[in-house]
Amino acid sequence: MTTTVPSALVSARETVDPHLRRAVARLDPDTRRVSEYHFGWVSADGTPEVRSGKALRPALVLLSARAGNGDERAALSGAAAVELVHNFSLLHDDLMDGDLSRRHRPTAWSVFGRSTALLAGDALLELAHDVVLEDDSPQALRAARSLSGTVRSLIAGQAADLDFEQRLDVGIAECQRMVAGKTAALIACSCSMGALLTGASEHTVQRLHEFGFELGMAFQLVDDLLGVWGDPEETGKPVLSDLRARKKSVPVVHALNSGTPEGERLRKLYEQPEPLTESQVEQAAELLRGAGSAEWTRAESERRLQAGCRQLRRADCEGTTEGLTELADFVLRRNQ
Repeated sequence: MTTTVPSALVSARETVDPHLRRAVARLDPDTRRVSEYHFGWVSADGTPEVRSGKALRPALVLLSARAGNGDERAALSGAAAVELVHNFSLLHDDLMDGDLSRRHRPTAWSVFGRSTALLAGDALLELAHDVVLEDDSPQALRAARSLSGTVRSLIAGQAADLDFEQRLDVGIAECQRMVAGKTAALIACSCSMGALLTGASEHTVQRLHEFGFELGMAFQLVDDLLGVWGDPEETGKPVLSDLRARKKSVPVVHALNSGTPEGERLRKLYEQPEPLTESQVEQAAELLRGAGSAEWTRAESERRLQAGCRQLRRADCEGTTEGLTELADFVLRRNQ
């Protein structure tokens, strides 16, 4: 069953999309073509199309402005910036992982080549900082610094993820630190960016950041589950690809450290020198269930979200937090 997409996501996509298009239009023709394809605005031959991502991070920026009792329009630069950073990371991540499909069609690097996709990702990152620094807000410089720190965390998380591919001794705490950098940092930044740009109190900004961090952790845990047991028609990505590549996602690391017979059998599959057969990949998914890792990951995602909502209640927001709460629930229940 398809999860109903919250109206905040639809609204954010419609509101922020023109700002993203104007930013991307500044790029040179080669990187612009790749970026527009990656965003889903055009096909590989440049024909206009109507596709897009979830716009979760821009929505969180706008909702955090509302929570701080600010004007969402004053946070549009932040909303566009976090989406540019997110898509920079996706372009590079697809390339490093060798993924061939995203959002129901071939990845940008598989269409335009590795080097061009890499440069397009770099260009989006630079645009993100430009967009924030051009903002009229007195907090624009601070917002740009927040974004820079977030990117450093993101890069550290991605580096750890790549390092884990060569190891079988990864522990749960280490794996969660990787998730904190690779995923949670940008969602935390998004949840505080709008409040920061619109002049909310330091207390509110910090608590919204902490809410976003826990939300980001929960988001990645759910993503890991969808990567094994999700519906490709909903997620836009093939299932089992992480297991096929023997990635150390949170459920996998939990299983490898579970001390169960299923965990040990999974370890043997991950240790074998030959590529996993399709039958072995499917077996690995069953071993995750048998080790209790699917159940543990789901429970941990719920625990993280509850921790985040406690921070949200402590934020003393002058505006409404209803939209943030609705998005938090969507993150936990989503199937895409």
